[in-house]
Amino acid sequence: MGIDIFLIALVLLVLAVIYSGVVIVPQGYNYTIERFGRYTKSLNPGLSLIVPFVEQIGNKVNMMERVLDVPSQEIITKDNAMVRVDGVNFFQVLDAARSTYQVNYLENAILNLTMTNIRTVMGSMDLDELLSNRDDINARLLQIVDEATNPWGVKVTRIEIKDIVPPRDLVDAMARQMKAEREKRANILEAEGHRQSEILKAEGEKRAAVLEAEGRKEAAFRDAEARERAAEAEAKATSMVSEAIASGDIQAVNYFVATKYVDALKDIAAAPNQKLVMMPLEASSVIGSIAGIAELAKETLGEKK
Repeated sequence: MGIDIFLIALVLLVLAVIYSGVVIVPQGYNYTIERFGRYTKSLNPGLSLIVPFVEQIGNKVNMMERVLDVPSQEIITKDNAMVRVDGVNFFQVLDAARSTYQVNYLENAILNLTMTNIRTVMGSMDLDELLSNRDDINARLLQIVDEATNPWGVKVTRIEIKDIVPPRDLVDAMARQMKAEREKRANILEAEGHRQSEILKAEGEKRAAVLEAEGRKEAAFRDAEARERAAEAEAKATSMVSEAIASGDIQAVNYFVATKYVDALKDIAAAPNQKLVMMPLEASSVIGSIAGIAELAKETLGEKK
């Protein structure tokens, strides 16, 4: 019975020793292994074996990308403006051994390094640059902090400034400045619109004047042409009457006198200052002249036949 108990105890002890040497590393982690207090290797995710009582797990390192909140802090800019700034830092451990043995309290070290460089970078800029060049600030911080954390086996993937809060009086001044700038732009646009309106109006009036002048020119041309034709007709009629008179035809004289007489009566009747016309104005002479015209027409038609 004593031998059986001893064997059972020995088997249990062997099983316990073997179990203590089995290490299961979860996904996203690396374990550092120390032998008598000295680093020897790192275990990747999965099942691994170590020498019991000789090797032990030194540190369990998270290899996934992590987010580190950068607390709010006050910064004095280059133009002596006080602003409050906060942000976030994204980093990932690439080398478990260096992140464990090259730096103590890794996250605290990264946080302080980030806050210090935020003050350095943003303190060298004016307030206007600070508010308008946030992407440049992020890029400069990323380059500086990533280079500084490289010996620790850490890769800083992003640094983002979340919020920049100027003092209240400065915010009010900026709001007044923005309002004045908007009013200035509105006044400029209004003046520009008024100027364009005046230009278009002047161009329209100019075009109308040109068209009116062209219309007057065309009308004058038509009037001149009509007067020319009337003068030609009058000259032709006068020539015909003169020829008739030269041939001794008294009816032609009566025709000429009658047409002039009738035209004179027409002008008298059309005059705006003529209110009353006394008749007859030697009506018998007019009738005689008209009769002469009729006789002249009969003779002319008779000759054509």
